[in-house]
Amino acid sequence: MLRGVKPNRALLVTGTLVLTAAVAYAQMGGYTTSSIGNTTTGKTLLQVLNDLNRYYLYPVDQEKLLRGAINGAVGSLDDQFTYYTEPSNNEIDQQNLSGQFYGIGIQLISANADGTGGKVDNVFKGGAAAASGVQIGDVFVKVGDKNVVTAKLDDIVKQVRGEKGTPVTVTFARDGKPYTVRMERQPVNIVSVEETVLPGNIGYIALNTFYNDKASEQFRAAVADMKKKNVKALILDLRDNGGGLLSAGIDVADQFLQSGPIVSLRERGGKPQVYGKATRQSSDYTGKLVVLVNKNSASASEVVSGALQDTKRATIIGEQTFGKGVAQVPIELPDGGKIAIVNSAWITPLGREIHKKGITPDIVVRDTRYTVPLNFIGSGAEPGTKLSLTVEGKPVTVTADKDGKFTYTGEIKRPVHSTTQGEAVVDVQGDAILKKALETLK
Repeated sequence: MLRGVKPNRALLVTGTLVLTAAVAYAQMGGYTTSSIGNTTTGKTLLQVLNDLNRYYLYPVDQEKLLRGAINGAVGSLDDQFTYYTEPSNNEIDQQNLSGQFYGIGIQLISANADGTGGKVDNVFKGGAAAASGVQIGDVFVKVGDKNVVTAKLDDIVKQVRGEKGTPVTVTFARDGKPYTVRMERQPVNIVSVEETVLPGNIGYIALNTFYNDKASEQFRAAVADMKKKNVKALILDLRDNGGGLLSAGIDVADQFLQSGPIVSLRERGGKPQVYGKATRQSSDYTGKLVVLVNKNSASASEVVSGALQDTKRATIIGEQTFGKGVAQVPIELPDGGKIAIVNSAWITPLGREIHKKGITPDIVVRDTRYTVPLNFIGSGAEPGTKLSLTVEGKPVTVTADKDGKFTYTGEIKRPVHSTTQGEAVVDVQGDAILKKALETLK
């Protein structure tokens, strides 16, 4: 399995990697309760668990205790890409991977500076939220009777999603004023591809994630649409794409290449083995191609951009990529959770290993779509004092905490998205990387 930057953005590798992992496990042998207990450290672990249950002043949550032991074991590797996903989170993960779930038809981002809370980033046409008048910028206050103002974003997602046709009541705040709506959960398809035609008859396809079983199918349809419209050149936007299915990454690269290796994998102690090769197909796009990347382009995005750069098939424009050049094998666990284990390094056609290095674009341009928000911190005020300031022409009120400190963080500017899934909205003038791509193609 290849894993993206964020835990909910996994890349699954089927067949070969899973089989290899199983063989390796059989060769090395596995731990048993008996074998753990026969080592000093194993005996210590068992005694600690038993002593906690015997002596701890408060009731011990057995599930939490054992999951803590699992996370501790995984964390001891000090590898951010090897991790354990608890059952409830894995359920959401699998829904995302399938490309469909039952919800209210919105896209969420965090509402608070610390990453908590939920705010509506987009409302899709035809969904329950759109029919109920929910708008972009509305903030989640409650789901049912549960206050979610400071809840983790994943927890809000879990509460909003559910079984088909079941109701969910949500209280939102708009401009500080709460309102409550009752909606029925409906099918929501995850569309990972957005497309449009830019001035000069240049095609544009943005692939937002590879972590979707339908990503390859959606991308192939978009390429076919561009060919049907007879665009004279094509821009593939992989910015902010943190990864996904390795098979999808190979399939995307294959649509621009006619032959040769796309990516190789090197397991522990082994030599690189070609994992994906390009094949000539009538559906391939053979015209001029530019690929856009930024610091958040990772994993499968780097597989694609690396292959297209090595073969000189495309001009890569943007920022140095993230540098996630390892693959993971995903293993489903008895509790319904999953463990992702770094299993191999992936290598570009010219033999580059880019882990912790990233891919350097052919033309380096800073991503101007996101500006650093105005922020400040102060102290010396009386606790509880409200201070009113004017920020960018608008009044802002901050409250001093118990130590007399106060902070303010402005809202991060985000790209605008269409309410129609699959339709791209771009800013040709304000987006420096896209602007450079158009100049390059012209």
